[in-house]
Amino acid sequence: MGMSTDPQHNGDPAQAGAAAGKTAATTAGKAAAQTAVDPRDTPPPGGIRHKGPLELRRKAAKVTMSDRTLLDTKGPGQFVHTDPWRVLRIQSEFVEGFGALADLGPAVSVFGSARTVPGSLNYELAVEVGRQLAEAGLAVITGGGPGSMEAANKGAVQGNGVSVGLGIELPFEQGMNQWVDLGVNFRYFFARKTMFVKYAQGFIVLPGGLGTLDELFEAMVLVQTRKVTSFPIVLVGTAFWSPMVEWIQTTLVAEGMMSEEDLDLLQVVDDPALAVELVVEGAARHRNPNGSTTGNGSVNGNGSGTGDAGGARG
Repeated sequence: MGMSTDPQHNGDPAQAGAAAGKTAATTAGKAAAQTAVDPRDTPPPGGIRHKGPLELRRKAAKVTMSDRTLLDTKGPGQFVHTDPWRVLRIQSEFVEGFGALADLGPAVSVFGSARTVPGSLNYELAVEVGRQLAEAGLAVITGGGPGSMEAANKGAVQGNGVSVGLGIELPFEQGMNQWVDLGVNFRYFFARKTMFVKYAQGFIVLPGGLGTLDELFEAMVLVQTRKVTSFPIVLVGTAFWSPMVEWIQTTLVAEGMMSEEDLDLLQVVDDPALAVELVVEGAARHRNPNGSTTGNGSVNGNGSGTGDAGGARG
C-alpha cells in the first residue's frame, strides 16, 4: 500500500492540527456564506412577515422586500410581461372604462355579427334598432366593430342619440367603425364584457356567431343567478333564434339541465319597435325596481314582457 499524504497519518500533530483548523474554518465560512442574508430579509422575531395584504409565516416569510426587488432590478423590460404588471393593466382598463361611461345615462347593449353585410336585411334591422333606441332616449352600446355593430351605431347617430363602441384587441382587428362617437378599446375580454353589462339596462341580440352567443349566454347566467336584476334580453329574428330556443326547451329543460322558468329570461321578436319597447320597459324596471312607470314603456305587475306573436317566447 502507498504512503498516506494526510498529515494525521504521517504522525505530525502540528500539521494535522493546522489542517483540521483550516478545514473547519473553510467549512464554517461556506456555511456562513450560505446562511448569511440581509437582515431585512429575515423574518421578524415572531416569525410573521407582512408583505402588502399577505401574511407570511415560517419558510414563506423568508422573502425579499417588494421595494428592494423593484429598485434593484437591472434587467431588460421583461417586467411588463409579468402577471403583476398585467394586473395593473387590467386595473387601468376598468378605471378607464368606468371613467368614460360613468355619465352615459340609460343605455342598451346591442350585439350581432361582425360579418353582417352592409345593405343586407340584418344590417338594416340593426340600423333600425339603433335608431329607435336613440329616439327612445337610450344610448346604444356595441362592440364597436363592423357588421351589425356598425349598423346599430349608425342607427344611434341617425336617431340623434349617443353611440358607444367598446372595442377589443384582436389579430384581425379592424378598429372602431365610423359611427362610434365614444369609443373605448380593451385588451381583455372580461374587462370589456363587464362594461357591456354594468352600463346597460338590457340587451338586444341580433343574429350572430360565437361572440354574440358568448354575450347572450353570459347575460342569461348573470340574470339567472341574480347578479343583475330587471335585465331584459330580447332576441331579434325568430327564424334565426327559434331553433336555439327550441333546443333549450327540448334538451336542456327536458333533461333537467335548466329550469322551465329560466326560459323567461329570453324574448324573441321580429319587430324592431317591439324589441325596443321591451327593453324600454325593462330599463324602467332596472332604474326603479319598485315597478313605477318611467320613460315610454309600461310596466306590468310581474315584470315579464310580451313576446312577438309570431316568435318563440320562453
